[in-house]
Amino acid sequence: MSKAGTQYRHNHYVPKWYQKRFLRPDQSKYWYLDLKPETRVSNGVNYQRRGLMHWGPDRCFAQDDLYTVTISGQRFTELEQYFFGEVDTEGKVAIEKLADVEHPAHEMFPQSDLVHYLSVQKLRTPKGLVQLSHASGVRGKASVLDIVYRHQNIFCAVWSECVWQIADASNSPTKFIISDHPVTVYNRDCFPQSKHCIGSHDPDIRFVASHTYFPLSLNKVLILTNLSWARNPYQNPLNVRPNPSFHRPTVFNYLHLNTGRMLSEEEVVEINYITKRRAFRYIASAEQEWLYPERRLKSDHWRKLGDGYLFMSDPRFLTGGGEIVIGFKGGGGAAFDAYGHRPHQDEYMNAKREAQEWDAMQRFKAEWSGIVGPEYRGVPIEWQMHREGREPIRADEFHREELRRDEQYKNRSGEQRRRRQLKRINSGLK
Repeated sequence: MSKAGTQYRHNHYVPKWYQKRFLRPDQSKYWYLDLKPETRVSNGVNYQRRGLMHWGPDRCFAQDDLYTVTISGQRFTELEQYFFGEVDTEGKVAIEKLADVEHPAHEMFPQSDLVHYLSVQKLRTPKGLVQLSHASGVRGKASVLDIVYRHQNIFCAVWSECVWQIADASNSPTKFIISDHPVTVYNRDCFPQSKHCIGSHDPDIRFVASHTYFPLSLNKVLILTNLSWARNPYQNPLNVRPNPSFHRPTVFNYLHLNTGRMLSEEEVVEINYITKRRAFRYIASAEQEWLYPERRLKSDHWRKLGDGYLFMSDPRFLTGGGEIVIGFKGGGGAAFDAYGHRPHQDEYMNAKREAQEWDAMQRFKAEWSGIVGPEYRGVPIEWQMHREGREPIRADEFHREELRRDEQYKNRSGEQRRRRQLKRINSGLK
């Protein structure tokens, strides 16, 4: 190991290149808000440090020696120089390509590099490191950083099996803000003061109703939804998804990526509100007023954001099953079901689970049609390949049939009450 120089001791846990994606073209600084400003003592008088700063990316989301390891009095920076440096380089390319994906003509993005970057990004922040220390029972910076390195791909399989959606804020005057923990997890039943969210905790990404989201730029956000929740949002939100194991091989289907969902300003403000509530200490934005989404919302009830379905992709493209079979050059092959089970596992293509999900999907498609109408809210790449310029709207006869079925579902015992519990108390912005 080499001795540390000063070059690698000022550690950005949110990379500067990523921060710059949330500045307007004519900006070099953005508004940086400390949610927990320190109290200092001067001449026997207590005072609170200023919480709002106007700083550039060099000074934001950074901490001296966060990744520096000290051994026998000598400091070493190999993690920052070689590990995080390489992850950031590959992640930057992947994010730039993903943010530009609109239709099948675009070049495919390096998905494995992207989920690897997101996995490391979730672990490497001050919040992530504290969370990892608590979960592992390990103390000491060197030991915790060793876990980050050894488990750098921990979330990759679970995220790869999610429903992927890129949502767009281009039509909203308000744009996305970022936080000191930019890979954010939202579960509508895990309130900010619940045991799942208090302090450094995040809801487990394997809870079925846990959505993971990551802003890509001022106008784009990547949303990952557990397939089991997308297919059946009527189950307990804290159920654990099928095949919850972390470290295992799986397959990602690029053709199922959903694009084209245009967010309303209310939805953007709600997402910013979640970002702020789930931040550890700092948030930043191109405009000062975006730092205070709570001032704009008429309803900030955690479960009711987006009428309970803020991050859901349009379910009307979902299908059952999902088996993928791969053949290798020279012979041999592999097979995976939609949850990454292999043929030798008991849960592979579980018929009972698939039947339950199919019934729930039909119910949710009908409910969704009643909420949003015939127009699709984003479409998968696979469907776009066959659109041939057609408008993204449901055929009238299909939409009428779904509305008819929704009326039947509404008459089920307890259904009206369930929907009232999800609906915003007051819609719109102040």
